[in-house]
Amino acid sequence: MNTAKSTVQFKGTPEQETELLDFIREKKNDKGALMPILQKAQEIYGYLPVEVQKIISDNTGIPLEKIYGVVTFYAQFSLYPKGEYTISVCLGTACYVKGSGDIFDKLQEMLGISGGECTEDGKFSLEACRCIGACGLAPVLTVNEDVYGRLTVDDVDKIIAKYV
Repeated sequence: MNTAKSTVQFKGTPEQETELLDFIREKKNDKGALMPILQKAQEIYGYLPVEVQKIISDNTGIPLEKIYGVVTFYAQFSLYPKGEYTISVCLGTACYVKGSGDIFDKLQEMLGISGGECTEDGKFSLEACRCIGACGLAPVLTVNEDVYGRLTVDDVDKIIAKYV
């Protein structure tokens, strides 16, 4: 497996930091400010790497370990960047019994990343989900808003080729 999670370099801009700091100044004294600050930071940066968490900690006085705990507890937050194309493979029961696990494995192998990671070129990120509500089309995957159903492992190459 590739270690893409740990090798993606943080590329924040001064403009992004200024936007975040302005928002922190506006909200930091509000009760329950951490969640809105984290949501705004993820909106600005697209994810919440430790560098962004440290900016929040340094400017709110909230300990970094508490921020990290919140970020890792809530599914809405991501520690890693998302690709231009987010591939989500349904691993819910209907899809799984029809082979979605093999499709997910093939994508990991093909892209050189694990679930939750992003390719080094920023093109693709891969995630598993539990159900997208298209059980009649099992197994199913999505690429951003595009839905692909009744898949086999052999379909993966053609799907990825559309986005390369």
